[in-house]
Amino acid sequence: MSFVRCLECPRCHSTYTATEIHNLCQCGSPLLVRYDLERLGQAVKKEDLKSRRADLWRYWEFLPLEREENIVSLGEGFTPIFTANNLGRELGFKHLYIKDEGLNPTGTFKARGAALGVSKAKELGIKAIAMPTAGNAGGAWSSYGAKAGMEMIIAMPVDAPDLAKKECVVSGARTYLVKGLISDAGKIIAQGVKKYGWFDASTLKEPYRIEGKKTMGLEIAEQFNWELPDAVLYPTGGGVGIIGIWKALQELQDIGWIKGPLPKMISVQAEGCSPIVKAFQEGKKESEFFHGAQTIAGGIRVPKALGDFLVLEAVYESGGTAVSVSDDEILAAVKLVARTEGMFICPEGAAAVAGAQKLLTSGFLKPDEKVVVLNTGSGLKYPEMVELDLPVLEKEAEI
Repeated sequence: MSFVRCLECPRCHSTYTATEIHNLCQCGSPLLVRYDLERLGQAVKKEDLKSRRADLWRYWEFLPLEREENIVSLGEGFTPIFTANNLGRELGFKHLYIKDEGLNPTGTFKARGAALGVSKAKELGIKAIAMPTAGNAGGAWSSYGAKAGMEMIIAMPVDAPDLAKKECVVSGARTYLVKGLISDAGKIIAQGVKKYGWFDASTLKEPYRIEGKKTMGLEIAEQFNWELPDAVLYPTGGGVGIIGIWKALQELQDIGWIKGPLPKMISVQAEGCSPIVKAFQEGKKESEFFHGAQTIAGGIRVPKALGDFLVLEAVYESGGTAVSVSDDEILAAVKLVARTEGMFICPEGAAAVAGAQKLLTSGFLKPDEKVVVLNTGSGLKYPEMVELDLPVLEKEAEI
């Protein structure tokens, strides 16, 4: 049974049916899935989750599929939240946690959005999907598209991580490299969509990727036994993750599963590409295009996010903030987390760790607050982050 009520524009509040194919609202805004939360809250209880499958599909009622047979799954979701005591002591936190999205299929949180996006596309009868990507989303959507038997067309910057390129290729996606940023790849995909009629799965240009990312918020609430943390830090590029988590928490609050204040939502970006941070500091509701974007954390190198107004809305409404960190701080955080917790995290996740450290120093975060950092991917997908200069021994040598 589906509890989907409609697709709604968060800007002009126009509504669309969820049983037809839609991309953006007529006003150009992303569309969000809206549910009959009163009926949903009556149909399912927290206790019902205990016996369910340990992936994101345990939250079926909160998701937009009509029929279970349309699920395209590789086992995504329900990633663990680790208590980072060693790292916390090093930084000065008493209650620091890392939710490790690197344990998803394809090695990043992008698997969540791909699972929902491809599953709903299958249900709607879509045969070909096209998208620009910084790398990991392309790899994820190519994998899930292959499982669903769909044609995938991917465009990414020429300097995207090699592993992401190989994921797309090995999954059979038509993969193109672009001499530019993800925004330039997006323009090329948009032309192809118009010419060939592919379905455009660019970030927030379809309503369902966000529903997959939303499950991170559902999991955080359940894994904390419905007693929410004080702050959630999220590395922000396109912003779907932070928008999705905030949407999930609002839905849980509406049906009465959680009470009290919601966590402060904190957007973390790189200094070399920080349009959300700049907009927040200026008190604006939207960001401006960030020229000359450059950072080692390719997943957050997004000069202008389509859903920037939704990211900023989550930050403002939750009493959160936006902070930027340098590439040197990102690299230092990668090494620090590995040394203290044994976790090889991605540069985007490391940016969130560095952001937490900076906000503790500034006093925005307090040492005794419960703070959750989202690591959005495995560091194993970024071997170039670690430089090797190792001693080479002769066979008879001693150490």
